[in-house]
Amino acid sequence: LFFFFFWALSGGLRCIFTFWTAGSLHWGTDVDFIVWFQDHHPSQQNQSGLHGIYLRAFCTGLDSVLQPYRQALLDLEQEVKERDLEQEFQLLFPSVMVMVEQIKTQKIHGCQILETVHKHSCGGLPPVRSALEKILAVCHGVMYKQLSAWMLHGLLLDQHEEFFIKQGPSSGNVPSQPEEDDDDLGIGGLTGKQLRELQDLRLIEEENMLAPSLKQFSLRVEMLPSYIPVRVAEKILFVGESVQMFENQNVNLTRKGSILKNQEDTFAAELHRLKQQPLFSLVDFESVVDWIRSTVAEHLWKLMVEESDLLGQLKIIKDFYLLGRGELFQAFIDTAQQMLKTPPTAVTEHDVNVAFQQSAHKVLLDDDNLLPLLHLTIEYHGKEHKDTSQTREGPSRELSPREAPASGWAALGLSYKVQWPLHILFTPAVLEKYNVVFKYLLSVRRVQAELQHCWALQMQRKHLKSNRTDAIKWRLRDHMAFLVDNLQYYLQVDVLESQFSQLLQQINATRDFESIRLAHDHFLSNLLAQSFILLKPVFHCLNEILDLCHSFCSLVSQNLGPLDERGAAQLSILVKGFSRQSSLLFKILSSVRNHQINSDLAQLLLRLDYNKYYTQAGGTLGSFGV
Repeated sequence: LFFFFFWALSGGLRCIFTFWTAGSLHWGTDVDFIVWFQDHHPSQQNQSGLHGIYLRAFCTGLDSVLQPYRQALLDLEQEVKERDLEQEFQLLFPSVMVMVEQIKTQKIHGCQILETVHKHSCGGLPPVRSALEKILAVCHGVMYKQLSAWMLHGLLLDQHEEFFIKQGPSSGNVPSQPEEDDDDLGIGGLTGKQLRELQDLRLIEEENMLAPSLKQFSLRVEMLPSYIPVRVAEKILFVGESVQMFENQNVNLTRKGSILKNQEDTFAAELHRLKQQPLFSLVDFESVVDWIRSTVAEHLWKLMVEESDLLGQLKIIKDFYLLGRGELFQAFIDTAQQMLKTPPTAVTEHDVNVAFQQSAHKVLLDDDNLLPLLHLTIEYHGKEHKDTSQTREGPSRELSPREAPASGWAALGLSYKVQWPLHILFTPAVLEKYNVVFKYLLSVRRVQAELQHCWALQMQRKHLKSNRTDAIKWRLRDHMAFLVDNLQYYLQVDVLESQFSQLLQQINATRDFESIRLAHDHFLSNLLAQSFILLKPVFHCLNEILDLCHSFCSLVSQNLGPLDERGAAQLSILVKGFSRQSSLLFKILSSVRNHQINSDLAQLLLRLDYNKYYTQAGGTLGSFGV
């Protein structure tokens, strides 16, 4: 290419060029390489090599930098004796050569080219800095085109994966910490590793459950230039994602204007103005991004809060997913108790929804607009997962707090048809997390109801003569009810009501949708954390206690009279199991309190041991000695 360029010159100029480069071959070779690189890569179609629109923009910038050099050669035809013209380029070409070589050898790609050119332009002599800034401005032109398509139309134009926004969740992983010894702390099997889990609620379980992004897009951090802060990139991500969801999922609905309030032309002009600036200004750039973001956030807030009654929708979520309508679910438990004791079949889902409708009528819940949006689901072996073809971002069933369903209760779930535009907030992933909380709360409420039913049976037989086994049985029921009732009170009052009240306060204190979404994400994360769904030692212990309570209630219901030898043996096993699990729970909670960590566990201990009965019993409930 160098020789092609050489022969392209006029005859006289070739002679001059030969004379000139004879003493300047050391930087003439740089020109040769730069021209070859600039001519070769824009036409490069091989995806395995260097390619992409940012590389083409970089080559265009190189071409513009070489233009004065070409003009100087033409001028030499007129001014043969003026040898000082080469001084301007003796400094420039080696610097450009170093940068081009770095891009070529390191295979720098996409927006990373912006970072490379920016770093080289930060120093050096004025002519060199000016030339590199010119190249950077050309490359910024590509970025502004991508920004305009993304922020104004929700379009991600990134064929070669060069932009700092990508489709799909973030792939960034936090480096794992080395495993420490699983040392036993001498508190009933609680190990050092488990105590460290108690000290940090954001465990791998929470990452697995919450990591599926609530968004369809995420940042590609490795492509983000260092002179654009992450906070600005997140604003850009929010704007484009909001526009994209608003446009794509509102096809058949009439709306008042666009999410940008019909200011697309104004914002496009501002982005074009930034593109025309010779130097990148972060202040101006962030100012325009903030303007667009505030417009989108305020419009979404008005659309969600005022027009779509977000607070009313949150109340529905609380009433059903969080069991706020306690009388409804009490009626449902009574109606479906026997139906869901056996493993589910193909007709169980239909039957359970009929029972749910009947329970709603019993408690005078006859909202014809609401009930059709709610549907109880049953997962059973062999069921065709129709939801697989739909958008479902929630955690897999193996991440559910319960094991594979052995009964209808274990397979029960709740689905809710979210109306547009609330789908932006209540995504399938969010509803799946609510469903996890729903299953857990319902299991606690059902155990509480069964223990209350056992108390009713006890009252029916209190006039009859009892033996020592009966005394043990009813003492065990009292201790089980004591623990479950306080757990239920903690969940409903200390967690659900408290967190929901804070969420409403945060929503009412802002007119920014992104603030609402962050508050809601924080609310949901706190529900999962403070209910101990994400904390394996505590959650496993509570589940074992609930299972023991289920077994006890089944034993009592099947043996209304005095227990026979087999029943007494089963009761003895239940007593020992409940004593062991209640003791382990007390030791876990006490160890946390002693280490002054995790206020949620300390609050649960306060509920269970408010009168020091738990402490006086040695942290053991239901034992023969109590």
